[in-house]
Amino acid sequence: MAQYRLLLVEDDFDVAEMLLMYFQSIGYEVLHADNGADGIEIARTKFPNLILLDIMLPDMNGYDICFRLRNMSLTKYIPTIFLTQKDERSSIVKGLELGADDYITKPFDIDELRLRVEGSIKRATRENLHEPRTGLPTGQLVVEEVTARVQRGAQVLYFDLEGFDAYTDTYSFIAASDVLYHAGKTIRDVLSEHSSDDFVGINGQTFVVATDSKDLDALEAKIKQRFNEQVRAFYTFTDADRGGITLDVGTPQERFVPLMAFKTKREASV
Repeated sequence: MAQYRLLLVEDDFDVAEMLLMYFQSIGYEVLHADNGADGIEIARTKFPNLILLDIMLPDMNGYDICFRLRNMSLTKYIPTIFLTQKDERSSIVKGLELGADDYITKPFDIDELRLRVEGSIKRATRENLHEPRTGLPTGQLVVEEVTARVQRGAQVLYFDLEGFDAYTDTYSFIAASDVLYHAGKTIRDVLSEHSSDDFVGINGQTFVVATDSKDLDALEAKIKQRFNEQVRAFYTFTDADRGGITLDVGTPQERFVPLMAFKTKREASV
């Protein structure tokens, strides 16, 4: 299953190095930015499961970064923990008012920080805010976001993975979870190249995209093409070369299922 991805926005070299080594040692993928501008760009393009955000940075403060992240569709639902030397009540309140999920002060206990990181990720999943395999918004968040955007004139695309169930039965649930994560990442990557304000969520196994694109055909085609170029890597060489999976071999139910691909629709309820 895909690792949890942690973004650390921290300009103190010693603190950053310690956190990178620690979280990588317990199985996290850790991304690092030492300034706010890079942190915002990494959050927008790499979509971490959680952000650890310092307040005192060389180019902007953490409050401004949090505000900008909470006002971009691709980052607004990512759990964020402020990590800072400031411990005044007013600073804590300001951070939480901006939408931070937690606040921990330096110096900190590394095990306490780990538990808070794990707690924030689990809470987002448990409260049906994030789908655990992809990290994407789900449930009522998708309904509310898409409804609001449609009222403002956005268009909605629904992406289903054809062949996903057959792949799961053949390759295992864990392998299928990696595929689902990759499919969500593919959509996010294309949207981030197109706009900073398009939205993607997931309900069940259906990816939901709300976009202001004026050329929906081109956006849809680019997402499909990108996924098709990369999906072969999730199959054995034999299955990839023959273009799919043969199920129930040697039985009357024997059938061939092509490699997974996105099937799209534009008119459906969320």
